[in-house]
Amino acid sequence: MTEPMGLAALEHAVDELARRVSSLRGAGAAYPKDLAPTLDAAMAELDTAVELLYGARAEMRRSGSAARKGGGGGGQRELKLLRQVFRSFPVPVVVLDGGGVVRRVNSETTRVLGSPDGYLVGRSFPLLVDVSRRAAFRSHLTSALQTGQSAAFETRLIHQGRTHTVQLVLTPLQLPGEPQQMVLAVALPTEVEPPRPGLTAGSLDQPELLVAAVRRQELLARMAALLLDPDSLLQPVALARAARLLGGELADWVVADLVRDGRLHRSSVVAPRDQPLGGLVRTVEQAEPSACPVVTQVLERGSGEVHEMVDDELLFGVTAEGPLLTVIEAGSLLCAPIGRDQGVLTLLRSHDRPPFTLADLGLVEELGRQLGLALRAQESFVSRSRAAEALVTSVVPRTLPDVPGFEAAAIYNPGSSVGAEFYDVFPRPGGWGFTMGGAVGKGQEAASVSAVVRGGLRVLSAWESDPDQAVRKVNEALVSQGTGMFVMAVSGYVSGRTLRVSSAGHHPAALVHADGTVRFASGGGVPLGISPESETQVEEITLGHDQLLVFYSEGLLSSRNARGETYGEDRLADALARCVGQAPAAVVKTLEEDRHAFSGGQVWDEVVVLALRAV
Repeated sequence: MTEPMGLAALEHAVDELARRVSSLRGAGAAYPKDLAPTLDAAMAELDTAVELLYGARAEMRRSGSAARKGGGGGGQRELKLLRQVFRSFPVPVVVLDGGGVVRRVNSETTRVLGSPDGYLVGRSFPLLVDVSRRAAFRSHLTSALQTGQSAAFETRLIHQGRTHTVQLVLTPLQLPGEPQQMVLAVALPTEVEPPRPGLTAGSLDQPELLVAAVRRQELLARMAALLLDPDSLLQPVALARAARLLGGELADWVVADLVRDGRLHRSSVVAPRDQPLGGLVRTVEQAEPSACPVVTQVLERGSGEVHEMVDDELLFGVTAEGPLLTVIEAGSLLCAPIGRDQGVLTLLRSHDRPPFTLADLGLVEELGRQLGLALRAQESFVSRSRAAEALVTSVVPRTLPDVPGFEAAAIYNPGSSVGAEFYDVFPRPGGWGFTMGGAVGKGQEAASVSAVVRGGLRVLSAWESDPDQAVRKVNEALVSQGTGMFVMAVSGYVSGRTLRVSSAGHHPAALVHADGTVRFASGGGVPLGISPESETQVEEITLGHDQLLVFYSEGLLSSRNARGETYGEDRLADALARCVGQAPAAVVKTLEEDRHAFSGGQVWDEVVVLALRAV
């Protein structure tokens, strides 16, 4: 058994050991290709360090006994000195309890691992060991505790992005005042791998703190731009894009779980890009989110969690291969809510990367709030788009029917918002009918009123022989409803080649003759919905062979160019004059192309054109 040694001798021995260890480090750095002699000497010095610690333990026991007998004054001073020796020992020394939890560390341990003792104490030491060697470490620890003999072996410690290959000696000991047996772990680093480029952890100086803050702001800005992109609203891609951005900037793994129908569903998984992980990705995708304690806790509390060092491998659930965190070799975990009760974002880093920090948690919580707002906006946008599509379907026919003696074609281009233009071509007793118009205004209410007018004109055509009577009855109904909205409309019935047309404030139709002459019909009248006695304008038009009648909406005439000029009737007449002899389908296409060229592709109001040609 090692005999106690005087404090002066112990101090001298520790100083000499520190000098020799420093020389060995210098030799290893100078001759990296010839490390064998240096490692042999380092192993010998490790034995010396163990002997010195044994001597220190014996001295502490002797001092403690003397203190109990003599009142403790000198013994307390010696104990303080021994603690100082422990803290200044030139190799990493860690005191573990029987469960492998860190109880004390010396200064060299904090220097090598890059974390303060306040962070390391209370942590499970096996979590500092490389996953592939963790089981072996636990076996050596158990053996040392059960046999009372020291265990020496090589292992790898991973922390703060660095990998340390060390010779580790585990020695059981009983410290005064400790009820359970402790273990002294002495490590001699033999190889250190620098951290991968990327985020750093630990203490940062002022410039580094500033750079880190700027990077966080840049990431927030990039996420905002991504979520505000029109594609992110039009299609369900916001979540996947956000996960990919986080995977590229912050984490190795990004997992997004969303709440649908009251249950969590795994919606997106982003894996590391530098290795083939197809099978592993499927394992993560198929895991049940509700069986992940950290995910359910964050969702219930509405606040995030950061585990700088994963000390509970069951936090993220269990698969057939074992705990999911162990399977994917996760060393640090961050979990934050998405919006309000919408889901959870989980970010994971491997052992060889710096752990997540509280600053990372604050950043991801803000990103989660942004993502939640974007997802709600997407849901609202999709809902409104569906409503708009339904409204368009209610005011525009899917196809035009064949009208005997005529060719017909139409275009409908939606505006910048849900509009209120409509058109229709339909059969009626003894012939065909058509209608076109639009409520003055935009939005769902205007579109609903237009749908009512279109439906009313079509239904009344089954009983009324005169389109003007149908228009007047729809006007009376609209006024009685008190919507406060009015509608410009035109409706006509076709009999042979004659069209009887009733106009209520609508633009006059354009009649294109075979020689290219363009004449505008009367049009006019008072829009529907203003007064029950409103006047309409009735006109009969007979089309000759190859003559063309074109109805159009306000959106066509009011289109503007870069100089603020409107498309207008004159430009419409010029465009129609170039369409002599063309089929209605070609005519409406020509008008749309001409309007597009005039306005530079800008569309504010809906554009509707209906063309009929006698054949």
